Amino acid sequence: RLWPAQKVLMTMNLINAAMLLWAGNTNNPDILFICLLFAMLAYMPSWSLTSAIAMAHLPSEDFPKIRVFGSIGWVASGIFSVIFINLLKLDFDGTNLPFYCGSVLSLIAAITNFTLPDTPPAGKGTKYTITDIFGLGTVKLMRDRNFSMFIIISFLSMIPFAMYYSYFSEFLLYIETKYITVTINWGVLAEMGFILLVPPAIKKYGLRSTMIMGLIALAIRYLAFYAGGMADQPWIYYIGILVHGLIFGFFYVAGQIYIDKKAPAKLKSQAQGFIFLITFGAGLLVGNFICAKLIDINKTAIGYNWNTIWGVTTIASILLLLTFIVLFKKEKDVDEQINK
Repeated sequence: RLWPAQKVLMTMNLINAAMLLWAGNTNNPDILFICLLFAMLAYMPSWSLTSAIAMAHLPSEDFPKIRVFGSIGWVASGIFSVIFINLLKLDFDGTNLPFYCGSVLSLIAAITNFTLPDTPPAGKGTKYTITDIFGLGTVKLMRDRNFSMFIIISFLSMIPFAMYYSYFSEFLLYIETKYITVTINWGVLAEMGFILLVPPAIKKYGLRSTMIMGLIALAIRYLAFYAGGMADQPWIYYIGILVHGLIFGFFYVAGQIYIDKKAPAKLKSQAQGFIFLITFGAGLLVGNFICAKLIDINKTAIGYNWNTIWGVTTIASILLLLTFIVLFKKEKDVDEQINK
């Protein structure tokens, strides 16, 4: 609200770089915890900040063309790690090298922030309340029934989403998958293509239908995991992995576009932070807690009853899909903004 978004982003990256560097140079577990806490407090807002900057200078429906580079970066980081370890013959695990790598990259990111277009705060110079100070001005938009339905369903969607996001590697370990990271990254590779399909999908089918496709994919993911276990056909699991980009792109990225279209100019940046808080903040936290309980309930003498776990998440995903279809109405004015 007081400083240009690119300067706030640069500051966050500098704090992250400093905290990771400090974390790599301490043997005190308490200081390490504090460093990582502040590193994450600085890093996590960068997701919504980069979205806000991109949407301030581009039509929001073109945002996926920018967001795809996040997926490319994710895959590149994995490739970098493999090459780095093999070329230098280093034992990466259990060392402070990841902290140093993260610190250097955060510093590079901060430097590149100088090249970003100036993005002054739209609400600068206007009166603001306590609600605005704490970044909760977007809550006012909850008076809109459709907007509130979207926020609530986005929050609830993180409960089944968390089972894949946080615990799928545990499942792969349970079924003795050899290359867990590589297996999961197939979904990220597919994500690159799916995210690029978001703009044409929105233009052809509208935002509501596009987001419905994303929730259908969420149900398909867990149905595939359930069917793969019941039929003892591991190849079916890959269907659930490969639709990751369809879920993330068509529901969550399309959701960011919806938020941008609904929020007034002075609240656009704040609104991006709000939806990120609701989903990958509070939503993921609650989702992790519920999923951990579900896994614990299905613990057996020889492991976990994953078929029951996937069955429950499948039902939850289908219920979310049906709720969204019934309660979230098509908004012609939003689609008209996109198709101008």
